[in-house]
Amino acid sequence: MTAAALTPGAGARRDGAARARLRFRRRAADAALWSACAAALALVVAPVVWIVADVASRSLVHWHWSLLTRTTVGQGGGLANAIVGTLVIVAGVAVVAGTAGIGGGIYLAEYASERGGSLLRGASEVLAGVPSIVLGYLGYITLVVALHWQFSLGAALIVLSLMVVPYVVKATEVALRQVPASYREGAAALGMRSGYALRKVVIRPALPGIATGLIVAMAIALGETAPLLYTAGWSDHFPTLHLTHSPLGYLTYVTYVFYNEPYASSHQLSHLAALLLIVLVLILIVASRLLVAATQRHAADRT
Repeated sequence: MTAAALTPGAGARRDGAARARLRFRRRAADAALWSACAAALALVVAPVVWIVADVASRSLVHWHWSLLTRTTVGQGGGLANAIVGTLVIVAGVAVVAGTAGIGGGIYLAEYASERGGSLLRGASEVLAGVPSIVLGYLGYITLVVALHWQFSLGAALIVLSLMVVPYVVKATEVALRQVPASYREGAAALGMRSGYALRKVVIRPALPGIATGLIVAMAIALGETAPLLYTAGWSDHFPTLHLTHSPLGYLTYVTYVFYNEPYASSHQLSHLAALLLIVLVLILIVASRLLVAATQRHAADRT
């Protein structure tokens, strides 16, 4: 009688102990998962902080505002010509790669057949996997040498645009495919033509993704050196904006080439150019966030 009366209480205690062990295991698993996520984040952030801190410590001690207004003279001077050349290259890539990439992404998402789209996507992925130095060498032997363009802005823009256009194509296609089919069906029900519906109804919700892909492409072009060594050459003067026979300066040239020179002034310019590249990348990141925020009101998940 007594054992029977005690049995339910003992079972409840065993159930309570089992639930407590289960809660402990869940909390331990959650803590382990969050610790692993924090460690992974630290592995990503720590090298970035180390690189930025090292570049800043080496360059800020030599900073002078005339750097932004004077052109490079030999192994010294300023970086105005390189800054303007870099901005011209990035702006040109945004126009060329943006036009081709957004157009290609729209075609793949809206008009391409299944077989043709698969073929074009495969070609785009292959192009994205080609090393940048190979594209630079190809641009050198075809544009600079064979077509006699010499080192020029046009050759640099074509090669850099070929390198980054797959990213714009992919971002545009993905962004358009994420637009709900009901948007297209509603436009068709209202009697809109396909082109008008695409411009007014479909593209607007996809603008955040398209803008992000374009900004990423510009950031990639901003940090490239090898293709520009083969196509843009170098110049101590401001860019002329001529597409051929017009070498121009750019910051990655100063960062890479001047660092290997046996002069203290060239090393200082190399560090300062690296700092300016980091600042420009940060500006692009901020610009991308602002652009996405400005276009987010058209996103498909907003009401």
